[in-house]
Amino acid sequence: QVQLVESGGGLVQAGGSLRLSCRASGRTFTGYTMGWFRQAPGKEREFVAAMRWSGESTYYADSVKGRFTISRDNAKDTMYLQMNSLKPEDTAVYYCAAQWGVAPAALAFPGQQRSWGQGTQVTVSS
Repeated sequence: QVQLVESGGGLVQAGGSLRLSCRASGRTFTGYTMGWFRQAPGKEREFVAAMRWSGESTYYADSVKGRFTISRDNAKDTMYLQMNSLKPEDTAVYYCAAQWGVAPAALAFPGQQRSWGQGTQVTVSS
C-alpha cells in the first residue's frame, strides 16, 4: 500500500522560497509517476508538477513553470518541490500523489487509482 507523507510547508513572504518533501513508502516505486497538487480555500484541487520516479520527464503547470522545480532522491524515497519566487496566489494546501504507469502530463487531468498524502500548508504573505 502506497503511503505518502508531505512536509516542509510554512509561512513565507512573497518572493521567498520553500522546499516541500514527500516521503514515499509501502512499495517499490519503479514505474510510478509522482506529482504535486494544491488546493486553495474555496477552490478545486489543481495540478502543479509531476515527474516519473525514474527521474526522466517532468511536467509543470503554466502557473509555476520557471519558479518551481520537482525532483526526487531515490536513496531516500523522497520527492521534492522547490518553490522559488513565491506569490500570495501560491497559498494553498499542497498534496503529493502517486500513480502507476502514466506519463507526467497525465496527472494534469482527473484520474483514478491515485494515492494521496495528507497535505502540507503553504502560506505566502504579501
